[in-house]
Amino acid sequence: MDMMKMLGQLQESQRKVEEAKTRLANEYLTEATSDKLLTTKVSKNGRIKELNIEDELLEDKEQLVDYLILTLNKALDKAQNEFDAEIENVAKQGMPKIPGMGF
Repeated sequence: MDMMKMLGQLQESQRKVEEAKTRLANEYLTEATSDKLLTTKVSKNGRIKELNIEDELLEDKEQLVDYLILTLNKALDKAQNEFDAEIENVAKQGMPKIPGMGF
């Protein structure tokens, strides 16, 4: 395979990865506690978009803190996993077939 063609494929792959990152910044997932007292919406690039707390939860600071930590971490972990999988998929699709390198 000629080097110019491989370079072009790598540049195209990089462009697609950047487009995917932009798209994922505008895709969201929602996470909630089992009792729905706290819900959050995060982008797939790990930015918190919304946080909703029911008034009942505001009466118990310790429970609120626990819920915030657990729910936000769970949402951010899911977002990171989806982000990583999507970027990996996009990058693999555009990679040139280089002998000796398994993708």
